[in-house]
Amino acid sequence: MIARSLRMPGSVPASGEATWPKDVGIIALEVYVPSLYVDQSELEQFDGVSAGKYTIGLGQARMGFCSDREDINSLCMTVVQRLMERNSLSYDSIGRLEVGTETIIDKSKSVKSVLMQLFEESGNTDVEGIDTTNACYGGTAALFNAVNWLESSSWDGRYALVVAGDIAVYATGSARPTGGAGAVAMLVGPNAPLAFDRGLRGTHMQHAYDFYKPDMVSEYPVVDGKLSIQCYLSALDRCYSVYRNKAHAQRQREGVDKRLSLADFDYMVFHSPYCKLVQKSLARLLLNDFLSHPNPNTESGLYTGLEAFRDVKAEDTYFDRDVEKAFLKASEQMFEQKTKASLLVSNQNGNMYTPSVYGCLASVIAQTTAQQLAGQRFGLFSYGSGFAATLYSIRVTQDATPGSALDKLVSSLSDLQARLDSRKKVSPAVFAENMKLREETHHLANYTPQGSVDELFPGTWYLTHVDDKHRRQYSRRSHSDDTPLEAGLVNSTNTTNNTTPATTEHIPSPAKKVPRIPATTAGPGLVTISNGDH
Repeated sequence: MIARSLRMPGSVPASGEATWPKDVGIIALEVYVPSLYVDQSELEQFDGVSAGKYTIGLGQARMGFCSDREDINSLCMTVVQRLMERNSLSYDSIGRLEVGTETIIDKSKSVKSVLMQLFEESGNTDVEGIDTTNACYGGTAALFNAVNWLESSSWDGRYALVVAGDIAVYATGSARPTGGAGAVAMLVGPNAPLAFDRGLRGTHMQHAYDFYKPDMVSEYPVVDGKLSIQCYLSALDRCYSVYRNKAHAQRQREGVDKRLSLADFDYMVFHSPYCKLVQKSLARLLLNDFLSHPNPNTESGLYTGLEAFRDVKAEDTYFDRDVEKAFLKASEQMFEQKTKASLLVSNQNGNMYTPSVYGCLASVIAQTTAQQLAGQRFGLFSYGSGFAATLYSIRVTQDATPGSALDKLVSSLSDLQARLDSRKKVSPAVFAENMKLREETHHLANYTPQGSVDELFPGTWYLTHVDDKHRRQYSRRSHSDDTPLEAGLVNSTNTTNNTTPATTEHIPSPAKKVPRIPATTAGPGLVTISNGDH
């Protein structure tokens, strides 16, 4: 018998890498946070805890939240339509739509199917993808699905759109100040300003009951706080180890025998349950670098004074205060340079669950110029309880010229701080009333929300009614601060409220033309739609 090599059906030959689309990654990114927030220092007083427990101990300044006017469907509709309008995208240019969320309001019907109403006027129903759920990891799984589609034989030349959204609420108690809410939408395609490093993902999956939601009629989770921190840190250790081994193997194939460390990342961003854990996580990675270094210099430089910890085992140090304190101090400057800027949204809005790490990515972009970002490398760590985690990396394009894709991405997020500052602060008592209202009305049929529409940002989708069959109807608040927008879904070629033709530009499929984001913005769509009865 003649021996011959076997190849799996559909696999790419060794010489076939050049046929893959180049630089697949994030082309555009939109962040939505609710219009209401509560101040964490005021919440400390209201809850009767010591001053600084939330603001210093957790590192949180403000917490965004939703009234009963917003649910997971409305959050995702808002962020999708904002991304499409702000970037003058046509809905027929989208070939895949993925949603990552753990906020479940229907055990069968997906959020993605609700979002398809935004596509109706375009006539585009050929849109692959569905919802993905595993705690805070669903957004990353959705993003990987989109990237994998673009790099597969299934890709039809159009963009993918990834949406991550959640409403993070907790019962009264110590976990409540770690809540938040929001959504992120990402346009994924080739020739992207933020391109994924191919073949460099370190993943760790394991079974644990650290955080879960077994009560199907409640929004509140069951949380084992200590176990959750241990799972997060152990997953970080394992993912970093796997990533470093893959990076080392990749370098060896290129003739370079050098181990990867934190020095290889210009920015390091993390899933952020609360900001203090992120700072500890960067210190944790430094501990990993130290323990894996064959001969660290403890006399001078980064590892000065750390010789006492040379023989510790990482798995024994999750709650070791001496180790934590030493490596927090050693990583202080690194935190300022690589991670601190990523905590803007987390500090000001709280934990958004699935969008959290992408809110951190957006935070860096919002506070940095295109020239400063060009050529930089991001490390990203995504974690979802239960648990699932991945550490991966993104390379920023070198092209920061005016009008470039990177320039447009940075410009689109330059108002992020202003958006956070424009929210309305409410008292802890009003916040508690809203939480109580959500608790009592969650999953009610034949229900009309009580929250004020006037408090929502212009252009926000909101819930108008849940009928006796649990079918939900939505409207969108006008951009002009007048009345809610009426029926009649229109696309970018229709007219605006003032009957002025919208100046938009159709973006061709990326397979036919290098993706670019036009500088013009589309007028607001006019809509009143539901998730069931058409």
